[in-house]
Amino acid sequence: LKGVIDWHQNGLVPLGKTLTKDSRCRLVNADFFALSHDVSKSFDPEYPSNKHDAILLDIDHTPTRVLHQTNTHFYTEEGLGELALHLNPGGVFGLWADGFSEDSFTTLLGKVFKSAESHTITFDNPLTGSSSEGTVYLAQVSL
Repeated sequence: LKGVIDWHQNGLVPLGKTLTKDSRCRLVNADFFALSHDVSKSFDPEYPSNKHDAILLDIDHTPTRVLHQTNTHFYTEEGLGELALHLNPGGVFGLWADGFSEDSFTTLLGKVFKSAESHTITFDNPLTGSSSEGTVYLAQVSL
């Protein structure tokens, strides 16, 4: 969403300005799921043959609570396999999800990637005034 890119460029999110000033970072306004599915192209239209060292996402509530039904393909072995093809050797995929870790998704990541793990994080949530949990899933392709 263009609005999310604007938040980063205008410094409305932590580290937003730092990221946007880093020449290694590009924020692309496009359909992530379509780009992920098309393994013949890069996520960066200016460099269509590029692969990436890291793909970091915060796109759905959880792998099983998606914002739109069409997103479900991404969370399958085939969809994650397509994503893995966009990574350089040794590249890392990271996903933020709401709530506690889902063991079935970590297992699925382990089928597609060389290694997979999940970390549940408790943090102070200023929107609720209490603590909340989120999970970071990490997976790495082979070198």
